[in-house]
Amino acid sequence: MKILVLSSHTPSLFWFRMEMMKTFLGLGHTVIAAAQESELVWAERFREQGIEYRQVFVQRNGVNPLSDLKTLRELNSLMKEVKPDKVFVYQAKTIIYGALAAAHNNIGEVYPLVAGLGSIFRGKGRKNKLLTEIVSIQYRLAFRRSRKVIFQNDDDMNNLLGRKLLKKTQIEKINGSGVNLDKFLPAALPEEPAFLLIARLIRDKGVMEYLEACKMLKSKYKNIRCMLVGPFDTNPSALKPEELDTFIAEGIIEYNGEQKDVRPYIEMCSTYVLPSYHEGTPKTVLEAMAMGRAIITTHAPGCKETVVDGENGYLVDVKNVNQLVEKMEYLINNPDINRHMGIKSIKLVQEKFDVKKINAEILRIMGLEESYKVTKLQSYKKIVISNQ
Repeated sequence: MKILVLSSHTPSLFWFRMEMMKTFLGLGHTVIAAAQESELVWAERFREQGIEYRQVFVQRNGVNPLSDLKTLRELNSLMKEVKPDKVFVYQAKTIIYGALAAAHNNIGEVYPLVAGLGSIFRGKGRKNKLLTEIVSIQYRLAFRRSRKVIFQNDDDMNNLLGRKLLKKTQIEKINGSGVNLDKFLPAALPEEPAFLLIARLIRDKGVMEYLEACKMLKSKYKNIRCMLVGPFDTNPSALKPEELDTFIAEGIIEYNGEQKDVRPYIEMCSTYVLPSYHEGTPKTVLEAMAMGRAIITTHAPGCKETVVDGENGYLVDVKNVNQLVEKMEYLINNPDINRHMGIKSIKLVQEKFDVKKINAEILRIMGLEESYKVTKLQSYKKIVISNQ
C-alpha cells in the first residue's frame, strides 16, 4: 500500500514518527512524508531512510482563511498526485485540512492522531472562546471523514468527546509515540545533581517556570547544573532570545540549542524536568525514563501519564514554581531516592511505552496488522529454511 504521513512540523515528523514509518516500510509499504519545511533541507534526509518527502504549505499558528485555503489546495493537489491508500495525520491544521483533502479525493482511510490539544482548548477570554468554536467545527468536519481517531491521553479524548466532535466507536487510545529501547539505553548517573529540560522554547512547555526554579536553586546549591536543550519557535508564546540571555549570563542555565541527538544531554543529567501545561504524551520524558532518569513533571494532560507520583518521579501543579523547587531540592538532597526512581522509570517505560508495542497498536488500528503477520510468518519460514 501507499501510506501518506502528514504533519505541519517537519522536525517532529522526522524525529517522532520515524520508527512508525520504518515499520510501514518493513512491511513492504511505500511511505510518503509531507510537512511544511523545504525539500531542499529535508528531502535527502528522508530519502536516506527510504521515504519520499514532499513540502506543503502550512501556517501552524493563527487563523488566516487565505493561508488555510492555500493549505487545503496544496494538500488536495498532493493527494490527487500521490493517491495514497491510507493517511496518517497529526497536528491541528494538517488533521483538519488533510482529512478534508482526503475526502475530496475519495480516500476513506484517514487516521488522525490527536497528540495534545494545545492552548486553544484550555485558554480563557472571548477571543479564545471564538477560536475554540471555530476549531471545534473544523475538527468535527475532519473526524466525520476519518476511519479512526487516535488519542494519547484520556483528558484530550474526553474533551473532544464531550463536545460531540466524534463518535465513541471511532476512538482508539495508545500510550504516546513510544521510545526506541534499543537506542535509548540506561546510563550511569553523573556524580553531581544535574537537571535537564528538552523542549521548544515556548511558555506552554513550562520553560519560564524551569528557569525560575533553577535560579532559586542555584543561589543555594552552587554545584548543581541546570541544562536546557531546544530551539526557539514561532509560536505566539515563544520566548525571545533576550529573555534567555539573562539566565545564561548569570550562569543559571547551560543552553545548548537544538540537538539532533539528545542522548548525551540526558546522560549528563540526574533528573529530567518538564513543567509543561499540556502534552499528548511527552516523548522527551519517555526517552529520559528509558535512560534511567527520575522525572519531575506536572499534573497536566499527557504529562501525568508518564509518572507514578512518588515512584519514578513527582507530579507538581502547572505553573507552580515553589512546588517545582521543592521536588528538585528534595532529589538534590536524596540521591539514593533519585537513583531508585530512575530504575522505576526504566521498568515503567518497558511495560507501557516500548515503541514496538505502540507501533503494533497503530498497525492494528490502521488495518495493517495482517500484513504484519504475513511478514513475521515469512521471516520465520526463512529462519527455518536456513537452519535445515
